[in-house]
Formats: sequence, structure tokens, C-alpha cells
Amino acid sequence: MANKKVSPSMDEWLREAKADPRALQEGMFLVHNGIVRQTSKAKVRQGLDDDSLVKGMEFAYAPEKVAAAVEETYKMAGIFYVKVWLNEGRLDVGDDIMYLLVGGDIRPHVIDALQFLVEKIKTECVTEIEQR
Repeated sequence: MANKKVSPSMDEWLREAKADPRALQEGMFLVHNGIVRQTSKAKVRQGLDDDSLVKGMEFAYAPEKVAAAVEETYKMAGIFYVKVWLNEGRLDVGDDIMYLLVGGDIRPHVIDALQFLVEKIKTECVTEIEQR
């Protein structure tokens, strides 16, 4: 499996996004930064606690599925900018899993689009295997 990547700079991403010609239509940007946590997904989401701690994660993604998710997000009302970065390989607790940046006209549109994109990527595009 590939080695983990260096995380991008959000300052650079935002400078790039604001320089895009579509930026004149945007009223806000939202960033999502998913990281590897010590608490298992089963405990956080389902309340199942086996007293074990996550030590890391094997992470992979399907680029073609991510590209399709980005294209779907662009079709949402008021969305003019989408950028995605996904890590890969063996990740440690605290490492960045993903960064997503969504820009659009008004808050409800951008919030909906970010939520849609995170859910789509997490459920259809990536493989996360927690290591204990």
C-alpha cells in the first residue's frame, strides 16, 4: 500500500479558490478535515465499546468514484468550487484522512453540499480499516 501523503495548505487552497473566476458568485467556503481518531468508529457511531483503542488506519480510495462525487456536488444549487484531497496508506492517530473545500453562494447550499460530499466519499469511495 502507498505511503501517506503530505497534507495540503488550506491557506493555499483558499487563495486558489478565491482567484478562480467563479469566486465572484461565492459568499462562503467550508472546509472539512477528517482525521484518524483513537476511538473506534463502532463506539462513536453505534455505542459499541470493546475497550480497545485505534492505533491507526489503512486508508485507500477509488479516484474515479471520487471524481464522480465531485461532479455530482458541482450540480447542486449554488455550488461553484469543490476541491478534494485524500490521504492513503498506513495512517496514525491524528493523521489527516481527507480535506474537502466547498464554495458556493449561500450558507445553506454550501452546508448541504459539504455534507453530501463527505457522506458520498465516506460511503462509496474509500476503504478505512482501523488498526488496533
